[in-house]
Amino acid sequence: MSSPSHVADTPITDRAQLVATLASGEKPAAQWRIGTEHEKFGFRRDDLRPPAFDGERGIEALLRGLTRFGWTADQENGHTIALLRDGASVTLEPAGQLELSGAALQTVHQTRDELGLHLREVGEVAGELGLGFFGMGFQPKWRREEMPWMPKGRYRIMRDYMPRVGKLGLDMMTRTCTVQVNLDYADEADMAKKFRVSLALQPIATALFADSPFTEGRPNGYQSWRSHIWTDTDAGRTGMLDFVFEDGFGYERYVDYLLDVPMYFSYRDGTYVDAAGQSFRDFLAGRLPALPGVLPTLRDWSDHMTTAFPEVRLKKYLEMRGADAGTEDRLLALPAFWVGLLYDATALDAAWDLVKDFTLAERHALRDGVPRHGLRLPFRNETVRELAARALDIAVEGLRRRARIDGSGSDESQYLDPLLQIAGSGLTAADRKLELFHGAWQGSVDPLFEAFAY
Repeated sequence: MSSPSHVADTPITDRAQLVATLASGEKPAAQWRIGTEHEKFGFRRDDLRPPAFDGERGIEALLRGLTRFGWTADQENGHTIALLRDGASVTLEPAGQLELSGAALQTVHQTRDELGLHLREVGEVAGELGLGFFGMGFQPKWRREEMPWMPKGRYRIMRDYMPRVGKLGLDMMTRTCTVQVNLDYADEADMAKKFRVSLALQPIATALFADSPFTEGRPNGYQSWRSHIWTDTDAGRTGMLDFVFEDGFGYERYVDYLLDVPMYFSYRDGTYVDAAGQSFRDFLAGRLPALPGVLPTLRDWSDHMTTAFPEVRLKKYLEMRGADAGTEDRLLALPAFWVGLLYDATALDAAWDLVKDFTLAERHALRDGVPRHGLRLPFRNETVRELAARALDIAVEGLRRRARIDGSGSDESQYLDPLLQIAGSGLTAADRKLELFHGAWQGSVDPLFEAFAY
């Protein structure tokens, strides 16, 4: 989840400014970039508990320790709550999940280097504090009440609001981790095509990356409990966005959607003003109950765009939001998968051909069924596993045509190997952890923390 945006406080005087914000993301293909974000759970190595924010072994101590590597601390009310360096940031999710929001890079090879450096830096400081970190979709051991809360103003507002609109929103905030990639578009038509392809295929990514089969130390019956949580978080800001597939979809229609997403807050003079459940349309008219007579700025709009949580999100780029966090190789597989599908014209056409006849009911059946059944979910006369295999074939060829070669002479398709193995075997990370739970781990999730620590 984002920190306050750094957009200028330009007053909004016309709805066209909102549309222009989305259009300003357009870039020629030569300038398309890859921005990868991934979250991870921290734990104290002596008792496996998540670290609190403060204290000698807390998350703030970790952030301060990372400043030795040239990160600049970002503060809120005297607390270090984020770090900034060279277009990247390290931020905190509500329960202290550590997120790297990577810089906008040209290749997945550069993402590999960025990730490796980040994990080495975190590992050095965490080791000194007796902490470890691992990636998967849902906290496997601790109850919601045992998770700490970070001292960020927007999280206080969301914490109070979530129980009013869904049963699992607080779990989403405190006990989930994801990996996502942010990708560019050339123009409105390119945006719409990429949005449709990625939204239709997002359940396939959820199945391939499924890695959240445990809740409070026991199997929960799901491949991706993280993905299921989003179905009962807040229907007003989540879901599959059926209107994206309607004729005429473009920036204006997405702006209309965002205007109907309930607000959380307005960030004013260093303070989060609670506007939870209120209307941005009222804000535009100067009738926001939380700030009567006040008109919004483009920073308010930028912040508001970050409070919609559909499976694919549009800001000045498209965000792929369907995957559980995981091991280092899968953190690289996620950008490789979507770059292969969306950044090569031939691959994008093939991917559209794969999904263009999906009905609304089929898209929803995939979204609703994959969290529990993963690759085994029936689809038409086969399963999601076969659909995933075809999508991966398209992505491999797209990356090969991109022909971005690293120092060893390999293209970016190498990063799809973990997904090809999953699709080939039919066994996800969730399946393999369940095998260990019922076998070598003897019915305990405790070994998971060290076995899968970065």
